[in-house]
Amino acid sequence: MSENVSYRFGLIFASNYNVVTMVSNGGVVMEKTTTLNLRVNPELKQDAESVLKRLGIPMSTAVDMFLNQIVLVGGIPFSVTLPNAPESIDATKMNGEQIHSKIQRGYESYKTGRTQNAAVAFEDFRKSHG
Repeated sequence: MSENVSYRFGLIFASNYNVVTMVSNGGVVMEKTTTLNLRVNPELKQDAESVLKRLGIPMSTAVDMFLNQIVLVGGIPFSVTLPNAPESIDATKMNGEQIHSKIQRGYESYKTGRTQNAAVAFEDFRKSHG
């Protein structure tokens, strides 16, 4: 029996993965023929395919592995949380005046030459908020 399941992630991009493999489950052979129609960000898909190709794992196998882990652990097999940004830089916790003030201070720093290389700044941020 074939089942059609659709999910949508990010930008619209249609991909079909027909998983047709034979696996042994305690001596019982199961054929998998379900089709997943996924909408994913095309750049993310390409990046993931590049990594999977280097690992020698087809996308359909990676999706199958993910689904197996969901069943085995009874949920998403990794932590799903929002980033924990410090309140001093979390714009969702600021009013318009506070945001404007931070932008103005940044502009003043730029005008006076108090700047830092972005790569260095991000590395410092990762170290302090890792």
